[in-house]
Amino acid sequence: AMRTALVGYSSSEEEEEEEGGRQGCPQASAAAPRLPVPACVLDMFRDQEEEEEGADDSSKHGGRVRNFPHERGNWATYVYMPYEVQEDFLELLDLLVSHARTYVSSLTAMEEFHISLSQSVVLRYHWINPFVQSLKERLASFDRFFCVADQVKVYTNQNKNRTFIGLEVSAGHFQLLELVSEVDKVMEEFDLPTFYKDPSFHISLAWCVGDLTDSLEGQCLQELQDIVDRFEDSAHLLRVQWEQIRCKSGNKFFSFPLR
Repeated sequence: AMRTALVGYSSSEEEEEEEGGRQGCPQASAAAPRLPVPACVLDMFRDQEEEEEGADDSSKHGGRVRNFPHERGNWATYVYMPYEVQEDFLELLDLLVSHARTYVSSLTAMEEFHISLSQSVVLRYHWINPFVQSLKERLASFDRFFCVADQVKVYTNQNKNRTFIGLEVSAGHFQLLELVSEVDKVMEEFDLPTFYKDPSFHISLAWCVGDLTDSLEGQCLQELQDIVDRFEDSAHLLRVQWEQIRCKSGNKFFSFPLR
């Protein structure tokens, strides 16, 4: 389920998924000459020093994060607001995805839903706690708020090898920007990349490989928007009250309740 890591749509996570992240089997690092032991086997020897060296030197594999053993090396980390799914939402999702598949048959529905407040960044293991502590302090004073996510929109990731259909936020943008500005300050503290300028906040619904913008925009997009607008009670369904912010780092989750 690497899909969920695609939050920031940055090239590093893309390559992670396509280059073996899916099998949960990191490639061996070329850091030290040795016999070609399969990477999955190396992964079992969690105490190997050279494994850690390979994990640390992200420059050797283009800054990508791989599934290194926990407590070692780099942890893919991102900050987001989880959307708790109701049955009605899944019905709407099903209508949208099955209609969009008449244009692009390879679309896959997402399995979890959220609004991203950061790109996916790489944290050293010993930075996780201070990072989370800093987030907690900066986010402590935020109140709960509503936003409306009801505008169907097509997105691609930065290197255009993946396309997403999402619901863009049409109300609540200002509060989201305020949150991002606090998250950005934490990123700067740890010398990590901040969020995109002028972000389009959205809940991703489905994705496919390749740049299929042309097939999905125009007529398809208009029809998807009509489905949303006509869906019974969609105004209520897509008005979301955000109650918490979450940070996922490797396999750990941290939650920050809004007041």
